[in-house]
Amino acid sequence: MTKKEKNLNPENFELETSTVRSFSRRWNRATHNSKYRWNRSPDVVRNIILRYSKEWDLLLDPMIWWWTTAVECKLLNRHLLAYDINPDALEITKKALDFEHKSKSKIELKLNDTRVLDFLKDESIDFILTHPPYADIIKYSEWKIEKDLSNLRDIDKFCDEMEIIAKEYFRVLKPWKFCAILIGDTRRNKLYQPMAFKVMERFLKAGFQLKEDIVKVQHNCKATGFRVKKSQEANFLLIMHEHLFVFQKI
Repeated sequence: MTKKEKNLNPENFELETSTVRSFSRRWNRATHNSKYRWNRSPDVVRNIILRYSKEWDLLLDPMIWWWTTAVECKLLNRHLLAYDINPDALEITKKALDFEHKSKSKIELKLNDTRVLDFLKDESIDFILTHPPYADIIKYSEWKIEKDLSNLRDIDKFCDEMEIIAKEYFRVLKPWKFCAILIGDTRRNKLYQPMAFKVMERFLKAGFQLKEDIVKVQHNCKATGFRVKKSQEANFLLIMHEHLFVFQKI
């Protein structure tokens, strides 16, 4: 039995036009909610889907995490290949798609390691969008999945894996099409680590060109109160932004 959902689409939605994005209200429509930490803002996803793809394009989110991309693709008439290494993520995404909508989008859910896309043909995808782990900042699964990228604490090793991923994304993406990656930075030994830019370098090395660097402001971060106190005591600044890199295959 499907659920009848009200307010499937945002009211007074406007396409963003600047390189700084701030979305404080995120979860008041369709089946979106903020239960899972680091789930993507649906308005961020909607913006990039509308800007970088067309109706009935074939999109790829090879690290679906939870459900945001899948729900927005269903609402916006995009076909989607939604893959993940964690079976729980796929099951939750399947449940989130259980609402009535006239869309005829085809959405495929598949258990898969994002580094291995050899079953996809070269230059077969119209748009790629995804949200990788930020190394080991947040553990992605309750049990240790062997090839889970969030098990990697060493940033250089994490970036080595992201380079493998970037090469596969470049291979399957059609020429002149776009690939969007949302990723943030971290600290090690009290020093700022520009992990996002290190990942960006690996995508450039794989052949991509950088179309946009969008700074996304973070709101309502969990444990902010505690972190504010620690920031004052230890004299460091809280990281309250992420980078949304949009690459193009030229």
